[in-house]
Amino acid sequence: MGLITGVIAFFYHLPQIYKWLFKPYYILSILMSSAFLILRKCPGLCENLNTEREDGNPCDFDWREVEILMFLSAIVMMKNRRAITLEQHAGNLFMFSKVANVILFFRLDIRLGIFYFALCIAFVMTCKPPLYMGPEYIKYFSEKTIDEELNHDTRVTWIVEFYANWSPQCQSFAPVFADLSLKYNCAGLRFGKIDAGRYGEVAQRYKVSTSPLAKQLPTLVLFQSGREVMRRPMVDNKCRAVSWTFSEENIIREFNLNELFEASKKIKGRGENSPLPPEGSKEPQHEPDTPAESKKDQ
Repeated sequence: MGLITGVIAFFYHLPQIYKWLFKPYYILSILMSSAFLILRKCPGLCENLNTEREDGNPCDFDWREVEILMFLSAIVMMKNRRAITLEQHAGNLFMFSKVANVILFFRLDIRLGIFYFALCIAFVMTCKPPLYMGPEYIKYFSEKTIDEELNHDTRVTWIVEFYANWSPQCQSFAPVFADLSLKYNCAGLRFGKIDAGRYGEVAQRYKVSTSPLAKQLPTLVLFQSGREVMRRPMVDNKCRAVSWTFSEENIIREFNLNELFEASKKIKGRGENSPLPPEGSKEPQHEPDTPAESKKDQ
């Protein structure tokens, strides 16, 4: 059953996987994640490698390498149980594969380990995951516009995401939030985003920590009449986020989006008849009378 589910999921995401093949980040990630496998199995290279196999075959894994790879598979499976999007699955696979490669290369030859570790650092510093640039109906706030918009019309309910471009969790959540905005946006229910990593004062004012240790990014906050009603994830007494899965189903249930949408779409006002952004739009759609930042500005 698990194999059948995996095959179905693979073919379901096949168009998206095909698009990945043309993005340098994913191409380099695949090469970096499979570097040890390529080196160990490549004829002409593997003959010069050390091995602990009893038969002395340097082009096959020894028992310790098999243990490390099996442990890697177990860790990836555990982490991916909470993954929502294909990007999250791929991100977990790439990250833990690189960690396993560092261990394997250091065990094989300390010089190879140092070289591969340096490549990983250079990759992290120079190659970033591609940002979501698909269709959405989200208003991007700045520190000067967020309070004004939240209090402009008290009839409007806002769901605002506090995010940071450097956060992998925020990047993988972007298509989920965009899809929700396309489904539920109306005159009385709006969706917004603000870069908490860029606007630190706004993050402090709304009590959203940008520290990776706090694990509060992304944070979704529901505003009604300009006041915060609820947020996810919640924060405990130690100012740490309570673990919460940012899936579309969880957000719809926790924020009562279906009920909010039915009540909010009855409100007549600005934006009710605004067209949705065209498929493949590269920038968020904004009302012409309300200046806001675009993704390119971010």
